[in-house]
Amino acid sequence: MIKRIAILSVLFSLTQGCTQKATNMDHKYTNALINETSPYLLQHAHNPVNWEAWSPEVLERAKKEDKPLLISIGYAACHWCHVMEKECFEDEEVAQMMNENFINIKIDREERPDVDQIYMDAIQMMSGNGGWPLNIVALPDGRPFWGATYVPKGNWIKSLNQLINLYKKDKPRIVQVATDLSNGINAINLVENKADADTYSLEQLDNAISNWSKHFDNYLGGYKRAPKFMMPNNWDFLLHYATANNKPELLEQVNTTLTRMAYGGIYDHVGGGFSRYAVDTKWHVPHFEKMLYDNGQLTSLYAKAYAVTGDERYKKVVEETIEFVKEELLDENNGFYSSLDADSLDEHGELEEGAYYVWTKEELKQLLGPDYDLFKDYFNINSYGLWEKGNYVLIRDKNDDEIAKKHSISVVDLGKKMKTSLNILKQERAKRDKPRLDDKILTSWNGLMLKGLVDAYRYLRNDAYLELALKNAEFIEKEMFKDDFSLFRNHKEGNSSINAFLDDYATVIEAYLALYEVTFDEKWLMQGKKLLDYTKLHFFDSESSMFFYTSDEDDSLIRRTVETSDNVISASNSIMAKNLLKYHKLFSKEGYGAMAEQMVKNVQADFDESAQGFTNWLHLVLYKNQNFYEIAVVGENYKALGKEIASNYLPNSILVGSPKEGNIELLESRYNEGQTLVYVCIEGACKLPVTSAEKAIGQLQN
Repeated sequence: MIKRIAILSVLFSLTQGCTQKATNMDHKYTNALINETSPYLLQHAHNPVNWEAWSPEVLERAKKEDKPLLISIGYAACHWCHVMEKECFEDEEVAQMMNENFINIKIDREERPDVDQIYMDAIQMMSGNGGWPLNIVALPDGRPFWGATYVPKGNWIKSLNQLINLYKKDKPRIVQVATDLSNGINAINLVENKADADTYSLEQLDNAISNWSKHFDNYLGGYKRAPKFMMPNNWDFLLHYATANNKPELLEQVNTTLTRMAYGGIYDHVGGGFSRYAVDTKWHVPHFEKMLYDNGQLTSLYAKAYAVTGDERYKKVVEETIEFVKEELLDENNGFYSSLDADSLDEHGELEEGAYYVWTKEELKQLLGPDYDLFKDYFNINSYGLWEKGNYVLIRDKNDDEIAKKHSISVVDLGKKMKTSLNILKQERAKRDKPRLDDKILTSWNGLMLKGLVDAYRYLRNDAYLELALKNAEFIEKEMFKDDFSLFRNHKEGNSSINAFLDDYATVIEAYLALYEVTFDEKWLMQGKKLLDYTKLHFFDSESSMFFYTSDEDDSLIRRTVETSDNVISASNSIMAKNLLKYHKLFSKEGYGAMAEQMVKNVQADFDESAQGFTNWLHLVLYKNQNFYEIAVVGENYKALGKEIASNYLPNSILVGSPKEGNIELLESRYNEGQTLVYVCIEGACKLPVTSAEKAIGQLQN
């Protein structure tokens, strides 16, 4: 199989280069994408290419016409997707060639990650690389035989001509390569049910983290490489591990990373929120697109880090990130949009990456006047902060004390001056052309942002965050739920069209459970349980004891993916395993705990050498090997006492509460009239009840 794949890979290897300027669209053409709601698909609705959205009907027509599929996958905030559209898909010569020889399908990877996962695996098997735009040529039944990412016009036409000639003249060879590749795509996704595996021990975990830590950048945070992705689940786990096991050196690594990210250009000092990743080692120059999923997860992470350290910088990041999300990504119905583009119009009216966010020295001098010199030191308007073409990306590398001392002012006055200067820049930036908005609403990303808001409320105690969280939770319930407790994936302007995937369920279950812990409103707990039971019925694979990414009620693809690796977003199976473990603590007779334990055993062989790719799973190793506490607050003052307990960082616990006896096993026979009592329990066996948060926390530590 590898040999045949390599033949095509070499035969049609592609080089990169950019030779053609963008042309202005005049809507001379309109294709079937005009009927879609995805902003990314709509961006291509006036290409001369006869694009269609993915559907079983389109694949069936391809079979009848015996035409290969040309599948192009991207997303609205993708810079190189825009470049390839300008160079290739808006070009009439390219379009004619594509239309005559292929059935052309455009896919928004954020709407259809199920399709994207399969073809990303395919291109990585063929070339060793991946990315977007992801371009695949496949048999009419969807089995791929060639792929590439960004391709300039000349190479694109040349490659497609070679492929279509080969398809017509030597179809058996193409079919064989597609068959071998499809077998490989399925083989790499198999998960074995390892029922006889031993529980992964703390000693094994310590060794895995020791191996992992060799890659840390101890000075600049993150890892010793570029580009640098923020990987919230990595640092979220290390925060848990370091605090649970008294590892100050690892806590220092977490703090270094979070501080450097907050200091870097990857963080928008003017408007709040994080970009997707940094292209360098010092978190300076970002890929400027801003994604909801990053900002939701980082809101959670920084809120937890604030609870552990009390560092006001972390609190400020949480506050400013939520403010950014409210200003730029909040729908009037309280759903959250997906992203802001990396590109925006520059002063010449040309789309340019980062144009909205960067500053020249002359601009800053004119805008800030007498405070420029202070600002220059604070945000490195010097060789350290210079990007390209005389543009600066704001970046810090010194704390407030150092800057204040150098300029002989107080830290308080320094903070006031920087706040004033940044407000001036924000007002000036508002006059620029904004990056394009991807205004589709995705269930899973809203689940991540909802969890971020809940954690922000829990640890910062700002009631406004709970208010917004409740509005978003209600939006999800109203717009994304179906009557049978299945979900939609997407929503835009009142319409939802795609059935949800496992990550949609997993993130909403996790967020609803977290929302219950800060409100004690059983509605959210039970809504999460109904979603959990739906996934058991329609996503669970009894053979592997894992969850498929797609429901058994959806149209079949060439593979039902089982997602196990934690990436920029945690794997849907790892989130589900955590959900199962926590629901087991409240509903012990449902069998959730055994399911979670088996899921961990199935993937733990990868922990030793690849811990950083399974960090969300590793929480479960700590849950299993250390005490996991169920905390029940019962009595008239349950909400206030519960709020006080919740403000402590307690990752190995679940919190329930009720004014009297509740419907959860843990709340049965706990009510004592005239008192509000806290019960600290392990698997339902409770210590003597106490009457204060302080005493309850003390019981957790003994």
